[in-house]
Amino acid sequence: MTLRIHVAQLNPRVGDFAGNVEAIIRAARHAHADGAHLMLTPEMSICGYPAQDLWQRPAFQKACDEAVEAVASALSDLKGFSVVVGHPSGNDSLRTRCVTVPQHHNAVSVLREGQRVAWYAKQKLPNYQVFDELRYFTPGTAPCVIEVQGVRIGLLICEDCWFDEPGAAAVAAGAQVLAIVNASPYHMGKARDRERRLAELSSRLKVPTLYAHMVGGHDELVFDGGSFCMHADGTLAGRARSFVEDFWRVDVEPPVAPGLPCGLQARIEPAAERDGVIGLPPYQHRFSSEEVWHALVTGTRDYVRKSGFERVVLGLSGGIDSALVLAIAVDALGRDNVRAVMMPSPYTADISWLDARDMSERLQVRYDEIRILPAFEAFRSALAGVFEGLPEDTAEENIQARIRGTLLMGISNKLGCLVLTTGNKSELSTGYCTLYGDMAGGFAPIKDLLKTQVYALARWRNAHDPYGTGREPIPDRIITRAPSAELRPDQTDQDSLPPYEVLDAIVMRYMENDVPMADIVADGLPAEAVQQVTRLIRINEYKRQQAPVGIRITHRSYGKDWRYPLVNAFRERME
Repeated sequence: MTLRIHVAQLNPRVGDFAGNVEAIIRAARHAHADGAHLMLTPEMSICGYPAQDLWQRPAFQKACDEAVEAVASALSDLKGFSVVVGHPSGNDSLRTRCVTVPQHHNAVSVLREGQRVAWYAKQKLPNYQVFDELRYFTPGTAPCVIEVQGVRIGLLICEDCWFDEPGAAAVAAGAQVLAIVNASPYHMGKARDRERRLAELSSRLKVPTLYAHMVGGHDELVFDGGSFCMHADGTLAGRARSFVEDFWRVDVEPPVAPGLPCGLQARIEPAAERDGVIGLPPYQHRFSSEEVWHALVTGTRDYVRKSGFERVVLGLSGGIDSALVLAIAVDALGRDNVRAVMMPSPYTADISWLDARDMSERLQVRYDEIRILPAFEAFRSALAGVFEGLPEDTAEENIQARIRGTLLMGISNKLGCLVLTTGNKSELSTGYCTLYGDMAGGFAPIKDLLKTQVYALARWRNAHDPYGTGREPIPDRIITRAPSAELRPDQTDQDSLPPYEVLDAIVMRYMENDVPMADIVADGLPAEAVQQVTRLIRINEYKRQQAPVGIRITHRSYGKDWRYPLVNAFRERME
């Protein structure tokens, strides 16, 4: 008899127990009405992921336990129907001389007719990149195999599937299908890596596998959905949609004869364009512009909404970075919830005004212009005595940026909207940004995008309209003109920095992949530029640690997976 499984690809909010429980119950009733016998929810679906040090608070654990019981009770009338929910579990403590630290498990419970009929603890705890699970959890040691509709299903959690042993133990315990529930953060290429790994695991263990994933944004992380399943020979059986909540059905056919694997039937959604890029040189990431765009929109929308805001404001300069952020914000939140402010200085080119106005009209957002010259003159007058006899330099440039930051924060405070900053990864790497100026704000949508990737996404967005807000939102001149901060006469970024094609190639190698400086030069990049960029990365850590949180789209961003001391005497040598 066919076993019908529903994957509830949910978007939980950390700590929102009432909302998360309601979403699970609603999905379960939908699944049951569709004839499902089992529903899988994501890793930590009860409390959201990652909850970080909330996992260590007894009150949080108590709320998790109560939420699991609430789901079980609410679904007790669904006869013969099972739900797998993810949650922290356990009450052991690790005692030290100074503190008692709760030691929980990252677990799932199987709920059926009001009872918890099975339980499994994650065996492999990731402790790299953005993960700190060894800080919070104790690894499990035993497999868990449940039987539903005559099919034996082995349960795994996320990192377990990247090792052979947990799955092999479940198969040895009788599992005919492996069901893996996940909260796996997105980065470019990760979806392809997951499918490749599960194909390998399925064919090696000779059982079908089902990967049930989370979707949505949480702080800097984005979860991309795209749940999928593999036949026992490692071929794709089906895939859910990416970057949206989905209620995805998988039918499991019992073996037609002893020794043969179960069969799977599921719809296959097309994958995003996972190969090929627009306008990037070959040494850059091979990333899908479509996939990255959806990640940025998802991350922006969920950070703003889950933080309790409805509207955002940003400074629109007529440059490429703020233009891209405006397009992301409109796709994420709708034009009525986005406000753009142009704040020209004496050095702002006329074309910057014209292009900012043009873009605001194309996207139909609220647009204001506030001249900063009176404020700039007031600052210079106030500082005249201190600055007497000294030439103008970056101090005056930074004053302009800080005036703009102050104006945006004033609008934010008065109107209750979140300020989006517009800095990119190339600027954060080199310190080409101003503390309390263009870095002032609450969220940084393109914080993890290199400048070359900013241009690639701008071209892609002009050619596509994925959210129905209009094609070609970015005036072509914004994309083609030389980038400039416009804080002094005739300024361009390349007055101070190497060409972005060179700069980004160095950042990608040195910062993202820990390539030694000598090897970067051996790759053909100029030694002088390598010395300059790596030095700027080192001395600007103090800025990055004061920057707002932003969306992670690479395997190493300036966030939880970049942890360097502010003060250190280490100097890497070229040899």
